[in-house]
Amino acid sequence: MQHRTLGRTGRTVSVIGLGTWQLGADWGQVSEADARAVLDASLAAGVTFFDTADVYGDGRSESIIGGWRREHPDADITVATKMGRRVEQLPENYVMADFRAWTDRSRRNLGVDTLDLVQLHCPPSAVYSSDAVFDALDTLVEEGVMANYGVSVETVDEALTAIARPHVATVQIILNAFRLKPLDAVLPAAQDAGVGIIARVPLASGLLSGRYTHETAFAADDHRSFNRHGEAFDQGETFSGVDFDEGVEAAREFSALAADAGLAPATAALAWVAQRPGVSTVIPGARNVAQAEANAAAGSVPELGEAFSASVRELYDRRLRAAIHPRW
Repeated sequence: MQHRTLGRTGRTVSVIGLGTWQLGADWGQVSEADARAVLDASLAAGVTFFDTADVYGDGRSESIIGGWRREHPDADITVATKMGRRVEQLPENYVMADFRAWTDRSRRNLGVDTLDLVQLHCPPSAVYSSDAVFDALDTLVEEGVMANYGVSVETVDEALTAIARPHVATVQIILNAFRLKPLDAVLPAAQDAGVGIIARVPLASGLLSGRYTHETAFAADDHRSFNRHGEAFDQGETFSGVDFDEGVEAAREFSALAADAGLAPATAALAWVAQRPGVSTVIPGARNVAQAEANAAAGSVPELGEAFSASVRELYDRRLRAAIHPRW
């Protein structure tokens, strides 16, 4: 497993991390035993970065990670959480009183006094321009409530505004072979500023695994069913905003590129994102041990090379750019 510095946190983390949205049982049911098995397998495979949020399973994901971490007191890991989605999404709700309540709850769930990294969880765009918000976050760092803070964003413009903030340690953004816009300006700006990039939704909600067909159905409580058109939250979080049927066709082409490189589609997709200059870590999810182990293996794939990257860009430009690039 390769490791990199996570932006202004100064921490060293694995290039493949673990996203734990699914451990909150928001993608269908995942038992606590299965969730702990995924965490165990990830750690054994060299994963040292775990990303969660206070709303994943209404705290279930945080609590499971907290209990598991207490059983591994010597593990050199970083746990990042997020806050801000427990209230109506209005800028006036992003205030110190709420920050204290949310971080206190996360500290209880995770069983720590100081949170490793707290990210604003895709707040309204106006929040990124509020000095008061970032002054409050600075105060919580000074008080030891959190060691570092960052942001999780929906758009490139939000990312660039956050990167300009002097104490923002990390920016989490959707980046995958079907969502290339962050490569244009966000990654170079982050590199220049020393801000870490956490790449989320790296498999486009599973599309890039190459396993889906036009007939694939998902459970009713899976966001790939109920948020396909942005009914519950930003459409870009589900299949990266890609139309499902178009995504299935594009994924077939990506799978062929991966096969030419001698890799499974998901492995190639994760490795390619992890190898982009400026990316600190990539956070695929896993529902079982096999997925966790396969994801981690992408962290040791040799450089895929310029020809592979050119093919990814050509596929994106031909099939997806017109629908995706202008939106986020």
